[in-house]
Amino acid sequence: MVTEYASLTSLASCGGCAAKLAPDHLSGLVAALSGGVPAPELLVGLHNADDAAVYRLSDEQALVFTTDFFPPLVDDPYLYGAISAANAMSDVFAMGGRVILALNIAALPEDMPTEIVNEIFRGGADKVREAGGMVAGGHTIRDVEPKYGMAVAGLAHPDRLAVKGGARPGDRLLLTKPLGAGVTITGRRMGLVADAELEEATRWMTTLNDRASRLFIEQGVRSLTDVTGFGLIGHALEMAGASGTRFVFEGSAIPLQSTAIRMAEADVRTSGDARNRRSAQGKVTMDQRAAPYLEILLHDPQTSGGLLAAVPPASLGEIREQAAAEEVAFWEVGEVADGSGIEVLP
Repeated sequence: MVTEYASLTSLASCGGCAAKLAPDHLSGLVAALSGGVPAPELLVGLHNADDAAVYRLSDEQALVFTTDFFPPLVDDPYLYGAISAANAMSDVFAMGGRVILALNIAALPEDMPTEIVNEIFRGGADKVREAGGMVAGGHTIRDVEPKYGMAVAGLAHPDRLAVKGGARPGDRLLLTKPLGAGVTITGRRMGLVADAELEEATRWMTTLNDRASRLFIEQGVRSLTDVTGFGLIGHALEMAGASGTRFVFEGSAIPLQSTAIRMAEADVRTSGDARNRRSAQGKVTMDQRAAPYLEILLHDPQTSGGLLAAVPPASLGEIREQAAAEEVAFWEVGEVADGSGIEVLP
């Protein structure tokens, strides 16, 4: 029985990956950090920014390392911990790695009851165990606004990494989770979304990307990212830019959460919506025949969103077959073309 306490979301000004800095702001900060010649063992770092850093340990093994944390987006502490852990580990999966170790990162009010803190940590630890890893410690500080996440270490083969670049014209674009968690969570904070309607969003946010990642890597896919705070458009722009290509999305094929459609039709948006739109300005062509709510959901910040993969057509048949056998969800949402930027068709 958890002691009565202020709801977690009431302690935060915004929650989940909507709390991220805008892509254009972040790129400036990262550029300021860059400098010097990277060590040859550093396969992925500031010089070729991606979802996680990768350091070669041997010819057969590389360390994949990342960190992620954010304020609460749900009031259930166990669920908050589980979503935070799933989101933090997703960057390892986006690089084609498997999780081995995690450390908690927490900033918590001093008066937060111990049983609530324990539930947050338990939710995170359970998710890490589900992924085949373990929580081995962490660091906690005092803060008025709660924040929780993890530093995560994984392993991958140096020659089988997935990166944002590498998409080629003709590749098909696959997405493994429907969009809309951001506006659904915001609608909940506004009193527009019932508990039962929130379930779809939380189910997807607690679904790990490990099986989808493993399937893609086994089938030779080498261009991946996970869709989080920058929205589908923002993360697709990163992939397209890194690959020197243009991404063409089929609007009607993009999977959308049912409650999210209702929220977008009511013009509900997260605090990250305007930042994401500003960063994408001038880089996106939207067909006027597309559903009017689609643009909101394409910019909607996702928390623990799905993987976006650029897949050679020759691999699609085997991926479809294996995904069906292993119950891995994905949707074919577009293709890679010559050019630059993003195009959204009806």
